[in-house]
Amino acid sequence: MSTLPPGAAPRDPALTLEAGQTVKVTRPSARFMLAHPAHLIAFGFGSGLSPVAPGTVGTLYAWLSFVVISLWIEPTTWLWIIAGGFLVGLWACARTARDMGVHDHGSMVWDEIVAFWLVLAFVMPTGFWGQFAAFLWFRLFDITKPAPIGHYDRTLKGPGLRGGFGVMFDDIFAAFYTLLVFALWRSF
Repeated sequence: MSTLPPGAAPRDPALTLEAGQTVKVTRPSARFMLAHPAHLIAFGFGSGLSPVAPGTVGTLYAWLSFVVISLWIEPTTWLWIIAGGFLVGLWACARTARDMGVHDHGSMVWDEIVAFWLVLAFVMPTGFWGQFAAFLWFRLFDITKPAPIGHYDRTLKGPGLRGGFGVMFDDIFAAFYTLLVFALWRSF
């Protein structure tokens, strides 16, 4: 016989959190993503839910969204979008990291999106192969995290906006390295 009052739904104690408790989400779902606007943004509107290489899928989403949005806006408007996206990313990544109990979960791809928008804003106009090269270089730097990216990736993670800054900042460095490669390539 149930100890619940009539009409009450059973509560799953594994899913019910009291104030101050945290949970570690290892495989986020669409339900988790849609539970808060910060999650939706941090997960790159679903691109971060890819079971395989979510960072790469998020970067592909950035590329596609850049090309589509560029049809309607002036190129200089991208700088405002990127700056705003970075600031929103501080909040979204910090909130999502807190809710997941993981400082920089692989499914949080907003940092890749904003950083790759920055790359494309500066390498454009270029054709498909130039954009593809930018994609490959960016992914290489984001995955391998050469110095000082790896240092910042390790030291700036944590709770709150500082942690959100750490999530966003290491990808900005990867974007900088990508742009440096393009600047050197174009100088020859």
